[in-house]
Amino acid sequence: MRHALITGATRGIGRAIAEALSPTYHLYIGGTAASSCEKVAAAYPHATPWPVNLTDLDAVTEAAAAIDELDVLIHSAGIAPLGNVANTTSDHWREVFEVNVFAPVHLTQALLPALRRSHGQVLTLNSGAGFHSMPGGAAYAASKFALRAFTDALREEEREHIRVISIHPGRVDTDMQVAMQNAGPDYDGTRYVDPASVAQACAFALSIGEDATVESLEIRPRFTH
Repeated sequence: MRHALITGATRGIGRAIAEALSPTYHLYIGGTAASSCEKVAAAYPHATPWPVNLTDLDAVTEAAAAIDELDVLIHSAGIAPLGNVANTTSDHWREVFEVNVFAPVHLTQALLPALRRSHGQVLTLNSGAGFHSMPGGAAYAASKFALRAFTDALREEEREHIRVISIHPGRVDTDMQVAMQNAGPDYDGTRYVDPASVAQACAFALSIGEDATVESLEIRPRFTH
């Protein structure tokens, strides 16, 4: 059985990806809280909780060293605090980049030997904000632009060894989306992409033959807002 590590796998898109991959993969369920990771892992026949604070680089290095076999690394964990350029602090920017950029870079570096051995795949959950920045989202978009640059460079550097996929969903019906929209009683999640649809796209991208790779894929809501 193939092995996949999914960060941010206890909710939202990460949890939906775990559901989609569970029939064919042994899953490492990544998250910050051990109890949440254990609860999600218990729902699948082949899953291991992997509770790690991704901004603690020493903890990430130690946890990654325990993984000898890995076919797929999925970066789904991320944060999206909003704020205008005029009033966001340096700490705000640092926090966003620590979680959305530096953590995926460090985890990828730590797991590259295992991924090279399996000729595996790395999949980053980016965003439409990886191409376009909106008012109030400068730090988030900047981090996603940076994540796309990292993903593109990794793909070219490791093309002979691993395949690298960048998935760019638009607005998805998740807790993060509710927070970003300051959603009240009129929030209608059916106007956004279902996390299961993003997971389906990810599963497709990971499933194609080794003669090809889905390098980048954009997924948008059917309806306009």
